Amino acid sequence: MTQCNQNGFEFAAHFGREVVAHFDGGTMTSDSGALLLRETDRRLNLLPRLAECFRDDRNASYVSHRVPELLAQRVYGLALGYEDLSDHDQLRQDPLLAVLSGKPQVGAEALAGKSTLNRLELSTGTADRYKKIHCRADAVDELLVSVFLEAHAVAPERIVLDLDVTDLPLHGHQEGRFFHGYYDSYCYLPLYIFCGEHLLCARLRTANQDASAGSRAEVERIVHHIRQAWPEVEIIVRADSGFCREDLMTWCEEQGLYYVFGFARNERLRRLIDLPMQQAEQQYQSGGKPARVFTEFFYETTTGSWSRARRVIAKAEYLDKGENPRFVVTNLSAEAWLAQPLYEDLYCARGEMENRIKEQFSLFAGRVSAETLRANQLRLYFSATAYLLVEGLRRLGLKATEMARAQAGTIRLKLLKVGAQIRITTRKVWISMASSYPEQSLFQQAYRQLRS
Repeated sequence: MTQCNQNGFEFAAHFGREVVAHFDGGTMTSDSGALLLRETDRRLNLLPRLAECFRDDRNASYVSHRVPELLAQRVYGLALGYEDLSDHDQLRQDPLLAVLSGKPQVGAEALAGKSTLNRLELSTGTADRYKKIHCRADAVDELLVSVFLEAHAVAPERIVLDLDVTDLPLHGHQEGRFFHGYYDSYCYLPLYIFCGEHLLCARLRTANQDASAGSRAEVERIVHHIRQAWPEVEIIVRADSGFCREDLMTWCEEQGLYYVFGFARNERLRRLIDLPMQQAEQQYQSGGKPARVFTEFFYETTTGSWSRARRVIAKAEYLDKGENPRFVVTNLSAEAWLAQPLYEDLYCARGEMENRIKEQFSLFAGRVSAETLRANQLRLYFSATAYLLVEGLRRLGLKATEMARAQAGTIRLKLLKVGAQIRITTRKVWISMASSYPEQSLFQQAYRQLRS
């Protein structure tokens, strides 16, 4: 079959003028705003430390692309919206990405192609003729927590660790592929742990297990690291009912941690709030608006699955569609947190974590199409690192601006995707950014704050 390459594109005329387009602009980039990400990395020292989490067994005399360069190329690519390795066969022509990646040469094809990047991801951790770069997962896990600690000039009085899971749909026959009834698909079920906007854990897991599986070990690891730096900090663990498990609650109680977990309703719990629910229904009938009444009690399971009675907060709510009871279990005292503020101000605030998980998807954490679980975990780490870069830009460069709370996708669109012409001389890389770029004042403010 004959393959045709179109050299020009003729569009509808503009009055009397023809409109013709060509890919002949020369050395240009559409991502010059990523220089702000480079400044962010210089502040965080993130990518150099990520490179230290890898072991390179290649013969240095034959190496064209060092590990720090490969990692930077991959992570910056994700942050800029390039999810596929095949994108890099064309991106390797972009001299700006070579600058971002730390390549000494910024000429044509200075960067790695898709095959080299693919070998980086497919390491099995054992000796192999072609895959000789190995990731130390424990070191990456430690790095995520270290970046969080370094973001605080002084130790906070209290932090809240949010736990949640999400589904990463699978469309092939990847290792660990299982069907999940709730999500009605074959998927992975990764565990995420955040503290505010800071990502502390991104653990890829198979879907044939409980949502809370492995969560205690992850929380224990993170808390140990945090308490080494901040021994007096108050820690609250917060999650939905999928994490309301005896071993996690008991461990928190033994270690002096507080917890607020959703508690799945049952008939016995419903009977215990019969009177508050009647009051809520009466308020609804009289006012015609949704009504809620809060109550609390100490509850112990009849099956003996709990080792002790625990404080349960109940929300008896009546809506247009009828009853809507909700329950949370906690070891926080009534003196510290009354029932209604504990539910509305503390527990419900965990909904903000959903925005953080959405940002992982905008950085392609769902692109788990590699064959092995290990390779897909590495892809999750790359997306997590891209998130740390964008979050660092938001925290350090965009503070006190209209985009201080913007999501990663918005930051990419408005601040990173800036067209520019590039001129390379012996002494300088000249980057002429588009004069019509509408967010120039925001860009300048972010630059000043990153350089201060």
